[in-house]
Amino acid sequence: MDMADRMAVTDRADRDAEPEILVRRSARARRYRIEVRRDGTAVLTVPARGSEREARAFLARQSAWLARARARVARLPRAPSAWTIGTEVLFRGERATIEAAGPAAVSLGGREFRVRAVDGDLRPALEAHFKRIARVELAARAWELAATHGIRISRVSIRNQRTRWGSCSAKGTVSLNWRLVQAPPSVADYVVLHELAHTRHMNHSDRFWNAVADLCPGWRDAERWLKSNSALAGPGA
Repeated sequence: MDMADRMAVTDRADRDAEPEILVRRSARARRYRIEVRRDGTAVLTVPARGSEREARAFLARQSAWLARARARVARLPRAPSAWTIGTEVLFRGERATIEAAGPAAVSLGGREFRVRAVDGDLRPALEAHFKRIARVELAARAWELAATHGIRISRVSIRNQRTRWGSCSAKGTVSLNWRLVQAPPSVADYVVLHELAHTRHMNHSDRFWNAVADLCPGWRDAERWLKSNSALAGPGA
């Protein structure tokens, strides 16, 4: 999610007590919407013609939900900042333990990866491997699913997105987060299909979600997995 705007939505006296709320103005949004990122930051989406007064009123109505959402995010498990031998890491949706496979190799989920040395933080090296896997597998899968469903796209980009799993541009470019290689294949497919649905509906209207349901009947299960595991596999882990 890109931040297009910041707006004061809490009184100055409250800012020390309440976490900041980021505001995103969207030309595609038809209504006010709020979500909580995995770091606890709340993001308010405001329609292009929305006002600060309406935003404040919307937040007041959603205050109880916002408190519950932040508490829920705070309880999510967090991935360790450093990956060493013995650390459990999500790979293809499974918790796998990093094991030494020689002086310059480790094993993870039945696959061997070359590293400089097995001591120290292995996260940079393993994430580099994950990115290479993503550039091959996720891109190929996106083209395959697009062809299967007769959807035209112009390009597939694998990115280091910090706030979302994927995106789709008006020109048909599908961008996917490389961290999807840590998700189950069915969840990665859902993210791809979600973005493919955006080629038909560049919004999150009922028509869009109906298109998602047609493309991916199990999308609700995938959404639940993403919400439950985003702190482990996703941006900001």
